[in-house]
Amino acid sequence: MSDSVVLHKDHFLPLLRRLGKRYRLVGPTRNELGDVLYTEIDDLDHARIDLTQQPQNSLKSFFFPQTEPLASYIVDRGANGSRRSLSFYPLLPEKRPTLYFGVRSCDLFAVLYMDMIFLGGKYRDPYYEQRRRDALFLTLGCNKPFGNCFCNATKSGPFLDFGFDLQLTDLGDGENAYYVEIGKAGGRKITSELACFFTDATKEHARLQFQAVLEARGLFQQLVHVDLACARLKKGPEPEKIIADLSRRCQDCGGCAYICPTCTCFTITDQAGDRDTGERIRTWDACTFAGFTKMAGDHNPVDMRRQRIRRRFYHKLQSDVEKHGRTSCVGCGRCVGICFGGVDIITFIHKVIDL
Repeated sequence: MSDSVVLHKDHFLPLLRRLGKRYRLVGPTRNELGDVLYTEIDDLDHARIDLTQQPQNSLKSFFFPQTEPLASYIVDRGANGSRRSLSFYPLLPEKRPTLYFGVRSCDLFAVLYMDMIFLGGKYRDPYYEQRRRDALFLTLGCNKPFGNCFCNATKSGPFLDFGFDLQLTDLGDGENAYYVEIGKAGGRKITSELACFFTDATKEHARLQFQAVLEARGLFQQLVHVDLACARLKKGPEPEKIIADLSRRCQDCGGCAYICPTCTCFTITDQAGDRDTGERIRTWDACTFAGFTKMAGDHNPVDMRRQRIRRRFYHKLQSDVEKHGRTSCVGCGRCVGICFGGVDIITFIHKVIDL
């Protein structure tokens, strides 16, 4: 089979039913409140799959949960009842082969970034690795970028060149089909073993897909000069007035970090169950929180009114560029919609450019 095939839209749900026998399915669904979220789907017949809207969440919590137990512990006591030591027992997550479908390009790119954080260093995170193993990605390119998106400026969309198992492009109402690009071995396995759902792509299909990609690049509503902002931050001087102004507007809610698909800060606490048992818990943290840099003795070396958001934007636009060669912002625009103080990355970049 070639590197591209065609999937008729009427065959999409039956294909998911077959794949659902092998994999846990996660995709964008509309809930009873009207919100579109990436959700684990138990019943395809009753799930309200929505491939037209941007999910409000990302895939981050499926690989790096907001709260997760890392280990249980037991207190070892001596004959007189005094505590001698603690014994820890890892609580690794269950292995669950999962197909993530309807995934936007920026969200898969965010997973690839998290791979560098949790798997790319000297030590590999076994909890993340367990969830990441046996994950397949069926992505959906964005023919019409959403209002706050700027993935073209971060080079993470609206279509991808790598990372996906299968990438779908909507060929429009005239064709009523998806152009399917085969990326990795998992995608090749799906199209080979379930070939009855696919047809060979023609030159006309390839032309329509190429046209859709070109048109999408011209439909962005946001013009964001990410590379220019990175260059100015590197060259200096530091935009202290901008940082101070945005820091005063920040309300310390952490919404930007929680909604961001690439923010991976966490804290670890021990929670007692009873006198002799408990669990070690990992939970999301945010560098904008007032207590993020608090030290022993209640000392905080950071002036929160002047530098509250400095860490966030300098991390994404400078530190990660120096370390990984690219920003850790994927241009999804979610922080724009969630911040009621207007302290989002687009605002920061515009202000830096206007200096």
